[in-house]
Order: sequence, then structure tokens, then C-alpha cells
Amino acid sequence: MSLSLMLMLAVSMVGTAFLSGIFGMAGGMILIGILLAVLPLPAAMALHAVTQMASNGWRALLWWRHIRLRAAAGYLAGSVLGLIGWSLFRYVPDKAVALLFLGLTPFIVYLLPARLKPDAARFDHGVVYGAICMSLLLLTGVVGPLVDTFFLGGKLDRREIVATKAFCQIFGHAMKLIYFTSIAAQGGGVDGTMMIIAIAASIFGTTAARRILEAMSNTQYRVWSTRIIVAISGFYVLQGGYLLAAPAFGASP
Repeated sequence: MSLSLMLMLAVSMVGTAFLSGIFGMAGGMILIGILLAVLPLPAAMALHAVTQMASNGWRALLWWRHIRLRAAAGYLAGSVLGLIGWSLFRYVPDKAVALLFLGLTPFIVYLLPARLKPDAARFDHGVVYGAICMSLLLLTGVVGPLVDTFFLGGKLDRREIVATKAFCQIFGHAMKLIYFTSIAAQGGGVDGTMMIIAIAASIFGTTAARRILEAMSNTQYRVWSTRIIVAISGFYVLQGGYLLAAPAFGASP
């Protein structure tokens, strides 16, 4: 990577880690979009996994008192099942498909009927949502909106949601890294220098966000989380749609 590209990515990682440090979401969605724009998909997925492992790991450490292990147990069990299932297919989508999956997922979640809304306290719900989330994680690189829907379905407050989700996402992104560097074996290696920069940038951005999350109310947290996800998702739907449609009109995607 060139020095200018590394600097641009480092600034992006600090900013997205800061955003995720507040809401426990959105930052990863923005970052994967940036990485997909400048790197091949497998390499983007691998570097994103390293960044998110650092960001979520540090966030889980900062808020460890608020982690709810019972809510995480079923989700992690389902994640393992999802990884095993996708390892049999070893499917890696192109950028347009990945972006469409990324953008449409939140809107699909919002349209779910009430009887399908998750309850984080139920182990079986955790297994189902964990398997679905792992599938989407391997297809798009992030799955924040669906994970948040799972935890918002219970009675956790904003700090418990951020902490427990971060704990779960450490394992999710570790599995994604293994998938794209070993199982799928499609050239998803990570530059060593960029990996160190990614870890440092993620820790810095996450730490800077702590006071803001403390100052927010649960109502503010939920309102702004929804607004941010809808805005970012809409952008990715448009971007993915453009990439699919561009060849038909003779344009270069």
C-alpha cells in the first residue's frame, strides 16, 4: 500500500471506531464500504476483520462489567453453525452483491412481523439469529443492524447492548478472518504494517467515544442508531445498484 492510502485508511478507521464506540454499530458499515472501494473484496474483508476485532475487543474491555454472557451464549453457538455451513460452500460475492446485501439487510429487519422479533434472553433465538448473522457477516463483512435487532429485542440498556455485542463480534470477525484467509482461500491476506495501524486506530477511536456514550440517554441512543443505519444502508443500496446497472448502460462501474 502507498503511504497516502495508509494515511487515508488510518483516519477512516479512527472515525469509524469512534462512531462504533458510541452506538456499537454503523462504524463497521462505513469502513467496509471504504475498504471495498480501494481493495479487492477478500483483502477488504480480511483487513476489516482485523480492525473490527481490535475495535470490538477494546470496547468489550472498556465495558466488561456490562457484558451479559447469557445473551451472548446462544448467539455464539449459532455463529459457529453458520461458519460451518458456509465453509461447505466457500462462496465469496462480488462487490455489487455484497453492497446490496449490506444495504438491504436493515430494511428487511425493520419489516419483520412482531412474532419474529428476537428475545436476547432466549437461547434458541440466539442460535437462529447467530447463524443468520454469521451468514450475512461472511457475505457482506458486517452485520450490525441485525445484531442490534437481536439485542434490542430484550431488556438490555445501551451499555449492555454495546458491551455484549462487542463481545460477540470479537468471535464473529475472528471467524470471518479465518474464512477469508484460509477457508475461502481467495487472497485475503493483510499487510502487516496496515494491520498494526488498524489496531492502533481502532483502540484510539473507541476510547475517545466512551464519554459520549456515558452522557447519552437510552432514548437518544435508540433514535440516533436508527437514523444512522437507515442513511448508510440507503447509500449502499444505491451504490450496489449502480455497480450492477452500470455495465448495461456502457458505464464503467
